[in-house]
Amino acid sequence: MSAPDLTSFKALSFDCYGTLIDWEGGLAADLAPILSQLPEGHAWRAEPLLAVERFDTLSNELEEAQPAQSYDENLSASFVAVADEAGATASPADAAAVGAGPGRWPAFSDTVDGLRRLARHYRLIILSNVNEANIRGTVAGALGGARFDAVYTAEAIGSYKPSHANFRYLFAGAQREFGVDWERGELLHVAHSLTADHVPAKELGLPSVWISRGARDGRWGVGGNQRELSAQSKVAFGWQFETMADMADEADRQFAAKAEAK
Repeated sequence: MSAPDLTSFKALSFDCYGTLIDWEGGLAADLAPILSQLPEGHAWRAEPLLAVERFDTLSNELEEAQPAQSYDENLSASFVAVADEAGATASPADAAAVGAGPGRWPAFSDTVDGLRRLARHYRLIILSNVNEANIRGTVAGALGGARFDAVYTAEAIGSYKPSHANFRYLFAGAQREFGVDWERGELLHVAHSLTADHVPAKELGLPSVWISRGARDGRWGVGGNQRELSAQSKVAFGWQFETMADMADEADRQFAAKAEAK
């Protein structure tokens, strides 16, 4: 069976943190001041991803309750909430550091080269649940070798994904700035998070690519359980790749084959 066609799209929109940036690893490192206060036998000491998952749940609840709150404030408040639940102390300095964390977290090793290759074929747009200061740090720092044609943030939009308002903002911006019409199948969304990105993509009829990043039974991490969401018919991504490099490899292959066929 041939792979689904990637050559018909004019633009790619990306979730940033978790897809391009190592969100779980960066946050786990920033939770160290809490984890270091826990008893040696605590489950979070043995598996920091459990703390990251709990943090993510609290952060998502806060996004829903306070959609106008900036993401740095959300992260700082979630850090304090996680510390309180664990019986740990959260210093103001550590909470502020977590709030600024996304702007300094590293990219996955395959991200920048994959984006450079994809930029030969498409316009590249970021659609992120983040604040402006953090995304500026990321684009200039960890993603500094890549080109983005537009960056749309939750702070600019006034709400968080999975709100459809964020995707409508993306659709309007892509049409206005680049003449990319999502309703004509010219836009493809690329993301790791199932709940924040792929669920609303299916609801809206937006084609999407799942960058799985090691997700599998027994280790789904943040962003939702693919097996459960698929069984509930809540996601319907048309492509799955482990990394951005894998996606870029397939896009390069398909565009080369199309050029040779002419």
